[in-house]
Order: sequence, then C-alpha cells, then structure tokens
Amino acid sequence: MSKILAIRHARCETLGTIADVLTAENLPPTCILTFDGQSVPNGLNEYDGLIIMGGPMGVYEQERYPFLRQEIRLIEEALRENIPVLGICLGSQLLAAALGSPVTKGKTKEIGWYPVTLAPAAASDPLWTGLKSSFTAYHWHGDVFDLPSGAVSLASSERTPHQAFQCGRSAYGVLFHMEVTKSIIEDMVKTFNGELREAGMDGREIIERAGKHLPRLRQIGRTIFDRWAGMVKGRKA
Repeated sequence: MSKILAIRHARCETLGTIADVLTAENLPPTCILTFDGQSVPNGLNEYDGLIIMGGPMGVYEQERYPFLRQEIRLIEEALRENIPVLGICLGSQLLAAALGSPVTKGKTKEIGWYPVTLAPAAASDPLWTGLKSSFTAYHWHGDVFDLPSGAVSLASSERTPHQAFQCGRSAYGVLFHMEVTKSIIEDMVKTFNGELREAGMDGREIIERAGKHLPRLRQIGRTIFDRWAGMVKGRKA
C-alpha cells in the first residue's frame, strides 16, 4: 500500500478535505506535528507522497524554526525521486524555496475570500484540467515568491501573481486553501485573531462568507486532491 507523509505546522491547520480524500483512497497519511515538537524524518525511504501544510512561520525564519530546513531537504529528495509533492500555503513557499526561488513578505497580506484565475497552462495540467477558469478561494498568507525556474504557473489573484504552480512530474504548490472546512476556518480566525486585528479585518465576515463560497471551493479541492492521490498510487502501479 502506498504511504504518504504529511507535515503540519499549526494545530488549527489540519488536512481537512485532503484527509477525506486520502481516507476514501485508502491512503491514510502519517502526520508529523511540528507544533507538538515531533521531528521531521531524515528521508522519504518508505513514502510515496509528501504533503506539507501551512503555518504562521516564514521560510526565512529557519534559524527560529530549524525543522523548515529539513522539510526543504525532504522536498529536494522528493523532486529527485519523482515522489509526488503537495505544498499548501507555507508548503508551497517551501517548495518554491527548494526550487531556488526567494520567498519574501508581500506588500499586503491576503486574508479572506478573493477570486483566483487559472492560467492557460491549467487547461492541460493533470490536476487542474476541466475546472472553471475562475473561482473564489480562501486565502491566509503574507508571504509571496517568484515563480521558480522551470516551474509552470497555474493560477493567480489580483494581489498575487503565482497562487499555484507545478514543477517536474508531480510537484504542486498551492498558496491558497482548498482543504478548509467551516470548522478549520473558524479555528484559524480564533487562533490568528491578532493578525486579523493588525490587518483591520473582521473574522466574523470571513466566516459568514464561507457559506457562499466554501461548497464550491471544497468541490474543486476534492477534484485536485483526488487526482494528486492518483499520482501517488501510480508510483506503485
């Protein structure tokens, strides 16, 4: 049976819809909880897929969070061995860094519900093909990155030119959050309330808008995650 390693950085940022899809595909992930002090493995010898989730730290804070260095090394190993990678938010930034792209603070934070537009390349991408060209996504990030050399940009927003990208056979970074459920959004609003106050934003409005946008976003997420899971299974075929 294929095995997946998932690394989490914040208690409130669970795998959400990703976990639902992996359970349905009989691919229960091994989760490393860095916020509980669990160590990141030294290698991916026993794994067929790597998921790296979001978190409040930045790629440039490796001195403060040394486990980020090891995560980048795992991504580099996955890229060499053609092991499927799925990076969400911070995970996408770590993937970009592993590919040599600088990750920096953006001009403004992108938090809440904002439209995402798919790039022309998404139409022929194995994960993104067949999806509508524009939808409203849930965002929570302050850092951005340049498109890594050799990568293909798959989506953008008005504030952020690279919201999703692909590199190699099966490495994908997604800066916005398709995995969230209503409870995850509520937990994020509660956990990161100070960040919302600094940005002058109303967490209640973010939660209320989930009622309109979340059902479609979760449907898109299920499609993406199911196709990615198929890539993981394909390594054993």
